Amino acid sequence: MAILGWILIIALFAVGLAGAVYPILPGALAIYLAFFVYGWFFSFHSFGAFFWIIQTLIVVVLFVADYIVGAWGVKKFGGSRASVIGSTIGLIVGPFVIPAFGLIIGPFVGAFVGELIVGANPGKAVKVSFGSLLGLFTSTVVKVILQIVMVVLFFIWISVY
Repeated sequence: MAILGWILIIALFAVGLAGAVYPILPGALAIYLAFFVYGWFFSFHSFGAFFWIIQTLIVVVLFVADYIVGAWGVKKFGGSRASVIGSTIGLIVGPFVIPAFGLIIGPFVGAFVGELIVGANPGKAVKVSFGSLLGLFTSTVVKVILQIVMVVLFFIWISVY
């Protein structure tokens, strides 16, 4: 039974880290769920209130930072609300339309189309689209780092407590 527990925990960690790059996967929530799987299979005794507070704060920061950092890239390059929305739609739809490159092309095209819809010239739309990619890459780096911190804290916590 312990082996099954660890397989599920590691699988949830893998899904969580993959979710930092692929937005359809639950990301931080999968990692958070792994903590519960550990508790159900082994014990919640290792976790105290401080563990849950830290991990919950990281998850909240991840969700807030994901939106803010992505929108920051578009806004920094002069993008409108329409380009933020277009970039987000492109981020979700892109991987399904162009499986290999949709994660990059989708937000770019979405921000580009969003800017054109509000009447921006194509030059500005391209600039804003590059801003959406900068925001996407920055957001991905932040998510990966914070999710690795969650996993490392988990292993530290269960080995110390």
